[in-house]
Amino acid sequence: MSTCSVKLTDLLDFVENPDGSLTRNSPFPEVPPAEQTTPDSKELSLSKDIPLNPNNKTSLRLFRPLKPPQKLPLIIYYHGGGFVLYSAATLAFHQTCSDMASHFPALVLSVDYRLAPEHRLPAAYEDAIEAMKWVQNQVLDINGPSCEPWLKEYLDYSRCFLMGMSAGGNIAYHANLLALNIDIKPLEIIGLILNMPYFSAVTRTESEKRLIKDPVLPLAISDQMWAMSLPKDTDRDHEYCNPIAGGSLEKNRIERLPRCFFRGYGGDPLVDKQKELVKMLESRGVDVVTKFDEDGFHAVEVFDPAKLKVLYDYVKEFVNTTVK
Repeated sequence: MSTCSVKLTDLLDFVENPDGSLTRNSPFPEVPPAEQTTPDSKELSLSKDIPLNPNNKTSLRLFRPLKPPQKLPLIIYYHGGGFVLYSAATLAFHQTCSDMASHFPALVLSVDYRLAPEHRLPAAYEDAIEAMKWVQNQVLDINGPSCEPWLKEYLDYSRCFLMGMSAGGNIAYHANLLALNIDIKPLEIIGLILNMPYFSAVTRTESEKRLIKDPVLPLAISDQMWAMSLPKDTDRDHEYCNPIAGGSLEKNRIERLPRCFFRGYGGDPLVDKQKELVKMLESRGVDVVTKFDEDGFHAVEVFDPAKLKVLYDYVKEFVNTTVK
């Protein structure tokens, strides 16, 4: 199945159940990892699934190039879906991670985090941190018997990046803030890659008002996903949703964020809030690289291979030019 065959309006298809859970109707199949290749395989990378926290039913999907040329940077990746949909095994996100591992090249660790509303925020942030701690434990045992073999052989742990698309971009941002105050040494996060990150607020931006009936991310559905994801009895000015409002999570930490990359599109209802965040980060002294195009909409890369290729090229350049 090609991701390009999916209809715009099918991306956010779910039904709320009386018990507070969701029935999720994904337009994408889930695909298994490819730990070995076959003669007819089209995979550009190898991948494997690794348990993270059995009690929370979380896991990791690790990708590496078929023929790694050297020690590689690590990209810890968080998938999109409004905090309520999809997984690391969803075709679109599996393919993205596989492509990036081959194209950059890099090791890519995709986090299968807990979803709302069954697990409201900060559950996804906690899972993001747990994934970092898992990598830290592998690095600390890099010469020991329990270290993940692909990390032992190929990881350059001084070059770690956090990356996410849409809600995954939100998770990457908040996970990086949280990681600033915990010990993950010798792992070093040197870059933050936010692709169309999912943020909002109570007060509507001009792009939200202009694109209120956007076919991919209509405002009513966006509000509904925030209501299901944020802690109970909060609104969209909570710090998880509105980074401009700030809060305890961000206090005295923003200045310590690493170099950041933002990708966004003029046809995305979220674009104005993304640009607000860029201005705020720059005002606090953060080194920010931006690539905003007027031509495009939220999740356009799912439907447009040319846009996806451009994203890969931008991120590759960012990774290759970012040093501590």
